[in-house]
Amino acid sequence: MIKRWLVNLGLLLLIAGIVTFLYLRPQPEVGGPTVHEISDLKLGDFSRLSIEFPARAPVTFEKIDGYWHLTQPYSARADQPSVQRILSIVAAASTEKFSAENLEKYGLDQPKLKLRLDDHEFLFGTYNPVSSDQYVAYQDAVYLLNPIYSESAGTQVVEMIDKKPLKPTEKIAGFDFSWLEQWEDIRLNVDLQDGKWKVSAENAKPVQDEMNEWLEITWKQSSAKSVEPYKPDYKTTYPSFEVKLEGGGKVHFDKIQESPELLLGRPDEGLIYHFAPDLGFAMLNPPVHIPKEE
Repeated sequence: MIKRWLVNLGLLLLIAGIVTFLYLRPQPEVGGPTVHEISDLKLGDFSRLSIEFPARAPVTFEKIDGYWHLTQPYSARADQPSVQRILSIVAAASTEKFSAENLEKYGLDQPKLKLRLDDHEFLFGTYNPVSSDQYVAYQDAVYLLNPIYSESAGTQVVEMIDKKPLKPTEKIAGFDFSWLEQWEDIRLNVDLQDGKWKVSAENAKPVQDEMNEWLEITWKQSSAKSVEPYKPDYKTTYPSFEVKLEGGGKVHFDKIQESPELLLGRPDEGLIYHFAPDLGFAMLNPPVHIPKEE
């Protein structure tokens, strides 16, 4: 009897211990830290963007026909992902939010960067010494944000230019390569008509799938390694070619250099495109399969 009583007492003590442990153990956080959205703006809300660093001329962009264009310090098509990365500040969120009453405390009285999206202004101040995040002011609040936003805005201007040689709206209908040295003798033209490639040389034997792949890889998908401003010297004559467009338009390119990399100048946009030599060779030599003369 005493033995059974001791067993029951032991069980009661065990149960009491478990209950005490469950009651006293730390409770997990239910919601975690509060996350503050910096704005309720949307990426598609804007048509103008200005990047302003102290003692530098502003870099400005404008959305034209649905695409961003660089307008200062010169005019050029903008690299769309680069602009979107800058605009993504509007969707940023932070667990740290402060009053904007004391801007000096955060280096925002003399900001390191100003972003203007239409009439909305974002100020970038100093960095937090512990987290390395940056203080950013918008409207009546200051937030701690990852510095990637200011780093994206600080990208060199030339790197924010679209590196594709053709506009997104320029649809290829053919090529006139007749002014390039390798094609002068046969005055090579290739045209895409009703979904089929036509070659001006009678003895050419183009394979449709090969031509389609050539167009897709070398002209539609590929981008230049880099770009730079181009001021054509009209006293100098370069080998050249034209890209024919749907609707009857044409885009003229000067072949400024072929080796060690291909340099193509586009006079109407004032840009030189730098292509790797293997890609550059493929761009100007479609697989038309013309038999070599014996």
